Amino acid sequence: MRILVVEDNEKLARYIKQMFEGEGYAVDVVHDGMHGERMAQGGHYDAIVLDIMLPEKDGMAVCRDLRDQDILTPILMLTARGGVDDRVVGLDSGADDYLVKPFDMKELLARVRALLRRPPEKFMGVVVVQDLVLDSGKHLLTQGGKSISLTQKEYAILEYLMRNADRVVTREELLEHCWDFAYSAFSNITDVYIRQIRKKLNDTNERYIQTVRGTGYTCTRG
Repeated sequence: MRILVVEDNEKLARYIKQMFEGEGYAVDVVHDGMHGERMAQGGHYDAIVLDIMLPEKDGMAVCRDLRDQDILTPILMLTARGGVDDRVVGLDSGADDYLVKPFDMKELLARVRALLRRPPEKFMGVVVVQDLVLDSGKHLLTQGGKSISLTQKEYAILEYLMRNADRVVTREELLEHCWDFAYSAFSNITDVYIRQIRKKLNDTNERYIQTVRGTGYTCTRG
């Protein structure tokens, strides 16, 4: 398997490259965002390790542009920013996982392995919950016939809830399904996304998504 590492700290990039190569992966390393994006566009990589703070073009912009080009290679972002809001912005740009510096190399390896193990899920067809209609083929959500704009992560969360309607979905399950986080320390990030989705759906009375106290959420059909 081939991994692309986009990291401007050359010493850190060298360590990451050595670690992955020691595990049998082929690794390409670049040190700026523009070069990294070009490599990702044509390199047919199995995973991308992408720093946020990069010269030429920052990692979030690179990630957004790759997703806009329908390049679905799993992306793990590296950053010194550890706040929930920072993680939300990074994940909203299309990243699959998020690792805060400084990190243990073993954790980085485990996170990337998790992304590589996760099979791509290509659900097709239409899911209907009340007046919400989710068309996976068109990646489109409508509410009462009106189109609703969602970020990739918001869409992924709502799609999972709708496909599991009338069943309680735990926060940990959402993390595992949408981000491959290996632990529950970031479980509060699901609450942030649920609030954003509710706001866009004007779901002030939890008509669509109900909170199950201490557990997670359930999306009801009516």
